[in-house]
Amino acid sequence: MTKKNKILIIGAKGMLGQVLAKVFSGDKNNEVTAWDKEEIDITDEKQVGKKISKLKPEIIINAAAYNAVDKCEDAKGYEIAKNINGQAPGYLAKIAKKINAILVHYSSDYVFDGEPELPEPTGCGHNCGSCGLHEGFTPQIGFAEYAKPKPINNYGKSKLMGEKEVQKNTKKYYIIRTSKLFGKPAISEGAKKSFFDVMLEAGKKNNGVHPVKYSQGESAKSGFNRVKVIDEETACFTYAPDLAKKTKEIIESKKPFGIYHVVNSEPCTWYEAVLELYQQAKIKTKVIPISAEEFLRPAKRPYYSVLLNTKLNPMRSYKEALREYLKSR
Repeated sequence: MTKKNKILIIGAKGMLGQVLAKVFSGDKNNEVTAWDKEEIDITDEKQVGKKISKLKPEIIINAAAYNAVDKCEDAKGYEIAKNINGQAPGYLAKIAKKINAILVHYSSDYVFDGEPELPEPTGCGHNCGSCGLHEGFTPQIGFAEYAKPKPINNYGKSKLMGEKEVQKNTKKYYIIRTSKLFGKPAISEGAKKSFFDVMLEAGKKNNGVHPVKYSQGESAKSGFNRVKVIDEETACFTYAPDLAKKTKEIIESKKPFGIYHVVNSEPCTWYEAVLELYQQAKIKTKVIPISAEEFLRPAKRPYYSVLLNTKLNPMRSYKEALREYLKSR
C-alpha cells in the first residue's frame, strides 16, 4: 500500500484555501486536513505548536491572511495584520522545522514599492551610444524573485514581515508571491469579494438603477450606466485555481526551496481589466478611466507591481482564466 502525503491546509474557507483543498484532495496520493480559524488560531504560538505537532503533516500550506489593505493603515488593523501576516508565519515555520515538514506560504506584490529597476542587456557597459546591445532588446519590466522588497503601505510591510519570519525559522519553505487574486468567493466570515466580483455587481447595479460606490471603482455621481475605475496600478491578476495547481506542481516537482512568483500573464490596470470583464460578460455599462488621486484610499498602492516569473513555466493569460471563471459562476 502506497504511503499517502499528509497535507495540512490552513485558511481552508478562503478563496484560495477552498481551491487548494479541492486540488490536493483530488489526488488519491494525498491525505488532506483542511483547517480554518475555527480549528486553529495561527496567532497563538502554543496552540500552533500543539495542534500541528499532534497532526504531524509533511506539508503545511498557509493560505490564511489579513488582506484588508486600507484597514491596515489604522493602528487596530495594522496590529491584526502584523499578527496574522507577520508573526504567525514564523510560528508555522518553527513547527514545520521541528516536525521536518515543508511550509508553503503566500505573499504579495505589495512588498514592492512600484518602481522596478530597468533591466539592461547582458554585457551593457552603459555606453549606449556605441555598444549596440540595445538594438532589438525588449526588456521585461517588473520585479523578479530576487528584487529587493520595499513596501509603501502597512499591508505590504506585514507581508514582508511574514516572509522574513519564514526565512528565519525554517529552510524548507516555498514563499509564493501573487497578486490580484480572483475566483469563487471565500466562505469565511468577513471575507471580501474579489475585484471582478465587485465590478460585476457594479456593472449590473449601475445599469440604470442607482449609483453605488465600490472599492476600486465608483459610479458617476450624476447619471447612470457609468462606472469609474482607476486606470493605474499595473499588475497581474491571478486565478485561484491556477495558483492552486501551480502550488501543487512546485511541491511535486521538488523545486528548490525559496521564493516564487505565480501570476497569470498579461499585466493591466484596473480599468483595462474592467473593460475586458464587461466585454466578456456582455455588460453595457460605460467604464470611465480615472486617476488614483480621484479615488482616495488610506493605503498608498504601488504604481507598477508586475511580478516577473523567472523560475517556472509561464501561466496562461488572465483573460483566458477570466473566461473560465465567468462560465463557472
